[in-house]
Amino acid sequence: MNDDNTRQAAEGPLADDNNALPADGHHEEGKADTAVGERDEKGPKVVVAVAAAAFVVVVTLAWNTVSYRLHGALNPYYFVLSLFLSVNLLICYWEMCLYLRHDRVVERARYWRELRDSTGRNPAVGFLSAAIPLRRVCSPALWADVWAAYALYDDAYTRRSTFGFNADIGNGFFTPVPSIVLLAALTTGFMPATFAGILGIALFWQWVYVSSLYAVSVWVAGTHEPLPRSVRWLYVWGPNAVWIVVPALGLYVSARLILDGTYGIFGH
Repeated sequence: MNDDNTRQAAEGPLADDNNALPADGHHEEGKADTAVGERDEKGPKVVVAVAAAAFVVVVTLAWNTVSYRLHGALNPYYFVLSLFLSVNLLICYWEMCLYLRHDRVVERARYWRELRDSTGRNPAVGFLSAAIPLRRVCSPALWADVWAAYALYDDAYTRRSTFGFNADIGNGFFTPVPSIVLLAALTTGFMPATFAGILGIALFWQWVYVSSLYAVSVWVAGTHEPLPRSVRWLYVWGPNAVWIVVPALGLYVSARLILDGTYGIFGH
């Protein structure tokens, strides 16, 4: 596909969609990053990866600041778990977008596949490096594109009947409230440590189990086999491992809360 066709593929599906997504995260000669649906839209913009990282940093620092002011110290167990739970809150929103804008996921997966095949560009890098209007930073259509890009590594997310799709939307809709309650308990100690530990066991175990089952499903289905080894680890095994290892640490901490009956493991 030549450059004109590539540009047409980028602009065509997006021109009439006010909530459309950045067609390209790269700068072409003489051309700025395309905006969301309106290529000449004015106003401040932010890189997708920066927007996501900013949310995680702000939320994690907020929880740790409150904890420090209450207890006078920073704790490594608390920091790791608060960081993980803050990331999970962001991903829960992405997973809601997966369900609410699944039509966009299917449409954009085709776009990313065509762009990769014609230009060799990495879809994940292209999406994360795209500049989008600041006023659309919460657009469900934008964050649905996370799954469209990831679908090139596991196309299960383009089909509603798959385990990966339903496991993720389940996490998206059902874990935000328990995550916030657990974070509040670990921060302020507003509930008995034993109760917080029981909630932690329930939350962290389901992450360990479901993430392990997802990894097994990818392996058994063989969807990882066409991918280069580096891509498998960077986009499939690596992120999935985080969702197993950190929740395993959360299980240990939760067990200590139950057995000790105090928040002593956090230094208070």
